[in-house]
Amino acid sequence: MARIKKLILDTAEFHPLHKMWVNLAQNLSKEYGFDLEVKTEDYLFAISYGDKDDIGMAWLPQMFAELDDGRILLVMSQYPFDPVTTKPSEELALKEAKKKLEEIQKIN
Repeated sequence: MARIKKLILDTAEFHPLHKMWVNLAQNLSKEYGFDLEVKTEDYLFAISYGDKDDIGMAWLPQMFAELDDGRILLVMSQYPFDPVTTKPSEELALKEAKKKLEEIQKIN
């Protein structure tokens, strides 16, 4: 059974939520004991493994999990917003990312 080896955050420093994405990735890395790799504007990586628009272009930031068998799976491609405040929600982001990481670990 493949296990998560590390988290990969592909980000863009100009993005308004860049720091929130980095904070999320660091917190998850510490909590689960995963290594963390931060890529800066690696669009080829994002296009290869991430979500894309209808013409095949990826956006950043996106977070991935690299498994010990070499597979790379998408963890999160959009930071969640609180429906009440319409502001980015660290709590919802952490919950969503943890749920996806747990799913990845169960399936693989």
